[in-house]
Amino acid sequence: MQDLGAIEMRGVVKSYPGQEKPALNGMSLSVPQGILFGLLGPNGAGKSTSLALLCGLAGADSGTIDILGRRMAIDAMAAKQPLGFVPQDIALYDNLSGRENLRFFGRLYGLKGEELRERIEFCLHFSGLTERADQPVSTYSGGMKRRLNLAVGLIHGPEILFLDEPTVGIDAQSRQLIHDQLQHLVDQGITIIYTTHYMEEAEQLCSRVAIIDEGEILAVGSPKSLIEEHKCRNLEECFFLLTGKELRD
Repeated sequence: MQDLGAIEMRGVVKSYPGQEKPALNGMSLSVPQGILFGLLGPNGAGKSTSLALLCGLAGADSGTIDILGRRMAIDAMAAKQPLGFVPQDIALYDNLSGRENLRFFGRLYGLKGEELRERIEFCLHFSGLTERADQPVSTYSGGMKRRLNLAVGLIHGPEILFLDEPTVGIDAQSRQLIHDQLQHLVDQGITIIYTTHYMEEAEQLCSRVAIIDEGEILAVGSPKSLIEEHKCRNLEECFFLLTGKELRD
């Protein structure tokens, strides 16, 4: 499956009004299917813009984006259909239970009947929330909310899953569960695009990473190959070598 292209970006440019430089400046990127791919960069590097364009939440000024062979600018509905997106912010209804949240979002995707029930049970098991499924989300810990947030992104069975900082601010146990389950998804052939500021996490999880800054790709490859190429001790050292250590507030 890894010979099939999941994502192809070619010469993508995206600018915002009032900004001197484009958020993406001719960005090209190829992501094989069925891997966990890390998109790494400091604040303001272009990660969020990249995710927005790849998910069809915004349009590029120029360049092309293909999702599983479908051109986003030509047939956005078909291109977005196999996608799942999990935002960094928790996007749940606190007054609903975990099961009710999954049912609500599943129905938005057009799921119903036995298919919806099966997907809900899968997602509850996936997130380790079966025993708390019928309790209000307002009673959940931060780690439980983060895991349910991830489960919502999986409710419709996407082929490509975008994860924006999915383990930020959670306990070690929840982080490890998420890591284990993401590997399980990749083993099933799902492509995962993963943004994180935890370089150790990216080095451990990702088959390939792209390091970007100022809307341009600085390096692409496996963590091991980048570490060896730049003669660094680990991916974090490689990241700082390429992007610098100045603050990006």
